[in-house]
Amino acid sequence: MSNKVRVRFAPSPTGPLHIGGIRTALYNYLFAKKNKGDFILRIEDTDQNRYVQGAEDYIINSLNWCGLYFDEGPGKESEHGPFRQSERKSLYKKYADLLISSGKAYYAFDSPESLNAHRKEHEKKGKTFIYNWHNRLKLDNSLSLSPEELQRRLDNKENFVVRFYSPQDEVLLITDIIRGDIQIDTNTLDDKVLFKSDGMPTYHLANIVDDHLMEISHVIRGEEWLPSLALHVLLYEAFGWQAPKFAHLPLIMKPEGKGKLSKRDGEKGGFPIFPLSWGESLGYKEAGYFPEAVVNFLALLGWNPGTEQEFFKLDELIENFDLKKVHKSGARFDPEKTKWYNHHYLQEQEDSILLHSFKDILFEKLSAEESFDHARTNDDEYIAKVISFIKERASFVHEFWELSHYFFQTPNSYNERAVKKQWKDSTPAILNKLIPLLEAVQDFSSPDVEEVVKNWIGKEGLSFGQVMAPLRLVMVGDLKGPHLFDIMAMIGQEESIKRIRLALNKL
Repeated sequence: MSNKVRVRFAPSPTGPLHIGGIRTALYNYLFAKKNKGDFILRIEDTDQNRYVQGAEDYIINSLNWCGLYFDEGPGKESEHGPFRQSERKSLYKKYADLLISSGKAYYAFDSPESLNAHRKEHEKKGKTFIYNWHNRLKLDNSLSLSPEELQRRLDNKENFVVRFYSPQDEVLLITDIIRGDIQIDTNTLDDKVLFKSDGMPTYHLANIVDDHLMEISHVIRGEEWLPSLALHVLLYEAFGWQAPKFAHLPLIMKPEGKGKLSKRDGEKGGFPIFPLSWGESLGYKEAGYFPEAVVNFLALLGWNPGTEQEFFKLDELIENFDLKKVHKSGARFDPEKTKWYNHHYLQEQEDSILLHSFKDILFEKLSAEESFDHARTNDDEYIAKVISFIKERASFVHEFWELSHYFFQTPNSYNERAVKKQWKDSTPAILNKLIPLLEAVQDFSSPDVEEVVKNWIGKEGLSFGQVMAPLRLVMVGDLKGPHLFDIMAMIGQEESIKRIRLALNKL
């Protein structure tokens, strides 16, 4: 094995990629780049019964959307490929045979019915059936058969599996980068199946062989693989290979903190758990999240840089990332915090970039609204300026319409509570007096209109509340929005006066 850092992300193409998978890929990527190493994508598709069409493309598209571009993998071949396990099938039998010839594995001919009977018998006695040192000599395998009987069965092509020969009465000492030293009593291990008579390896054998041949230096994966750690270390020893260093990442927990985050939690809480949409399940991309926000909040779900810094660009994450600062315990998923991150990255975007996404929404509204100002939807400068006024209140581009519709269409209804509170008996007379004043303004800019209106309020002996709140109500249809005179300057003199007259007729 070379001294170069080489890590792999090895998902199975059995469906969409959970954000927990994206976080595993992210930590692998950050560790590789921090150490000037290689980030490899390997598709573990040995279980063809669970293979889902389109899942591999989904995995690659998800990684690319997050900016986690792999150095080697499907479509980026190297001398370590191919990178789909289904294309490496011919490799594995040789290694299964090596283990058998060295006494580290054996043939087992037990039928599913026979094993099931053993399980039920153990259950009756309140025990758990484990296929290992304490009963393997009594079961139907090459350890209990004569060489002649074994050869006869192999020649007759009887169904078999190859099982690993787990050692007895040993204590394994394993170091995990995140979890420290781990002790495992080998007497508790079962003789796992490594290879089947259909010529396909199980995950365990294929995983170890591929990691060795691809010169993987560090295996960074989820804690659900901890129960397999002992077998994998024993397999490296059995082959006489140097094992990679291991790091097992904590789970991403439900928002309430108990149990692993699932698709059902997303459906129940109304938030995505996939990077991209899959079927009817909404992805982070389609929900309006920026990839930078997703990467940022995922990085901090289980890792702490040791500082107060909360916002990290990808290159900053690479610079600061340290596996030793990854937590052992699970990280609680907080949907509101993910929105908070997106709000931050939305504010950082150039208005000229955001307007392209917003224009799609505007044109969608255009087809459904008759009172739409068509000219405004084609004026990029106008739209970008609107965005500059309202984006501070938004976390997503799809919220822009609700925050800015009055810049593009005349209000045709008014918030009832606002009307009840602000529309007094004296209001129509005050607004009627304001119309000629606005008609006389030469430069209908925000500062000039503000100066004229406020001077007039003072001369008339009115309070600001008598004028400003009703004026906002007729401009917006509500008591919300940015600076009132910015709104009036944007929609223009004619439209501002039109809205006052319309409200006087309606209210």
